[in-house]
Amino acid sequence: MAKELPDPKSAADGFWGIRDWLSDRPWWLSLWAMVAAFGTYFCMYGFRKPYTAGSFGGPGYWHWDEKTVLLVAQTLGYAVSKFVGIRVISEMTPERRPKALLGLILFAHLALLGFAVTPAPWHIPFLFLNGLPLGMVFGLVLGFLEGRRVTEALSAGLCASFILAGGISKSVGQLILDMGFTERWMPFLSGLVFLFPLFLFVAMLKCIPEPSEEDRVSRSERVPMTRADRWSFFQRYAIGLIAITTVYFLVTLMRAIRDDLAPELWRGLGAAASPTDFATTDLVVALTVLAICGLSIWIGDNRIALLASLGICLIGFLLLVATLVAQRTSPMAPQRYMILVGLGLYLPYVAIHTTVFERLIAATRDRGNIGFMMYLVDSIGYLGTVALLLGKPFLPDGGEVLPFFQRIGGWIAWLSIATLIVAIFYFQRLVIAPREPK
Repeated sequence: MAKELPDPKSAADGFWGIRDWLSDRPWWLSLWAMVAAFGTYFCMYGFRKPYTAGSFGGPGYWHWDEKTVLLVAQTLGYAVSKFVGIRVISEMTPERRPKALLGLILFAHLALLGFAVTPAPWHIPFLFLNGLPLGMVFGLVLGFLEGRRVTEALSAGLCASFILAGGISKSVGQLILDMGFTERWMPFLSGLVFLFPLFLFVAMLKCIPEPSEEDRVSRSERVPMTRADRWSFFQRYAIGLIAITTVYFLVTLMRAIRDDLAPELWRGLGAAASPTDFATTDLVVALTVLAICGLSIWIGDNRIALLASLGICLIGFLLLVATLVAQRTSPMAPQRYMILVGLGLYLPYVAIHTTVFERLIAATRDRGNIGFMMYLVDSIGYLGTVALLLGKPFLPDGGEVLPFFQRIGGWIAWLSIATLIVAIFYFQRLVIAPREPK
């Protein structure tokens, strides 16, 4: 008699009994989910960002230096991924997420091998192929966290990973360069460092149980969205969504400059950043933003939490304005400048990720999920980043990063403040749906 194979779903549910054990222990579940999400996305950055530690001073192409071309190639792949993700992530079912995560990241790592061994200039498309799958990783991880009473805290932990991972991954890349490896091989070798932990953290994600009944009552059930669902949701909240998309587009531009051109910014500030400088500044930013954005779990009223999160965005841009003005009048220490700018940018960036869309769905109880809205705004944001990188050589500063960062930062901050005020007034008048009865 043929041996009966175990049901895959039952095997996953009973993964050493961890899922059932977590279901009965909410605090342990929160800690487990935060570590799993943080670790998975942190490891993803090990396949995406280490190459930015290199100078890539080879021959340029047309008006652009080699590093700008590489940044554009990867960011363009990432942007395309965001557009694809509007459908893929919003329709993804929970049981397919773990395999999708591993498959996408392993494909990206294979592309880095192609980047290492392929002669120039044909190595450039491999960075496009590297960015193409990685853009969908965030939405897959976020799907494990949304729709819970502690979603903001969990999502803040997830977002802290990309704040911290940007600096750490560049530090890993720099250390590999210091060991004597070439810039072309450095990204692939950096990915090997993160490969084993990636499998461990994805296995942890797989053990996370679905939101409880109490979660669904408090935050509403999250379901895959059809094309009709997506269009209907956008139409109902078009003004507010367009305002948030505009803010997210603007802050994504500034964040891309700060992260991707961090070595150039440090040099413009008069310091040659060491590997520990990248990690130290981003650690301070990550912990501070995590603490501030995670506090919104204590706000029970979904409408008030939504407005409070928009207020956090506003505070972030006001801090950015103050930092840029202070730097012009009395230049500050490079590390302090990078920390304050990081806080000003990541407060709104993370608040949108953690709270704005989560509480919008919870308040209205409309059919939907965060993945749809995040990929809607992300797709626009990353297209803007590509345009910004392509336009850098034509700037009057001759391509110097710091003066450009200072000037465009002021315009972006003030425009974002005005747009946020529109969003706050719009959502203040939002009609809130009643909670489901217990």
